[in-house]
Amino acid sequence: MNKALIAAVIAFGSVSMAHAADPAKPDEGHGKISFKGSIIDAPCSIAPGSDIQEIDLGQISKVALDSTEGRSTPKGFTIQLEKCSFDAAGMNKKVKVTFSGARAEGDDTLLGLTGTTKGAGLALTDGSGTVIKFDTPTKEQTLQKGDNSLNFTAYLQSTGASGGVTPGDFKAVTEFTLEYL
Repeated sequence: MNKALIAAVIAFGSVSMAHAADPAKPDEGHGKISFKGSIIDAPCSIAPGSDIQEIDLGQISKVALDSTEGRSTPKGFTIQLEKCSFDAAGMNKKVKVTFSGARAEGDDTLLGLTGTTKGAGLALTDGSGTVIKFDTPTKEQTLQKGDNSLNFTAYLQSTGASGGVTPGDFKAVTEFTLEYL
């Protein structure tokens, strides 16, 4: 009986395998699509791609950071808001942005870096070039009905640590929160 059961399992298994991988029909492509998001209680939607961004600051010379200016070339980035709609009283027509994250060792006005580099941090500025203080709301920006762009820049800056800047790879992460007024 055990031999008959084993033979039946093997027979069914080979039939199943034959259907699963039909050598007469090649794989013509396949894939997987996942969707995610969240519903927020706000007058604007954050455009896909603006909620999670990766900004490449490039390869920055240690000499540029150790110089008297001590910073890299600013790189722009934008938070896109879309489908903004306001009530009749014009409430929630302005927005402030608060950036937060771990601070740089030796200079708590800069965003901290992880990786092998030392002696530098990341600074952010708003659209007018004003340096943004972390965990403090930016100046308010007036929004228009429809789509809006919140423009910012980021640059690497020396913390002034003794020994200067140590070359290496780095990453920095900041989170942002919108506050409508």
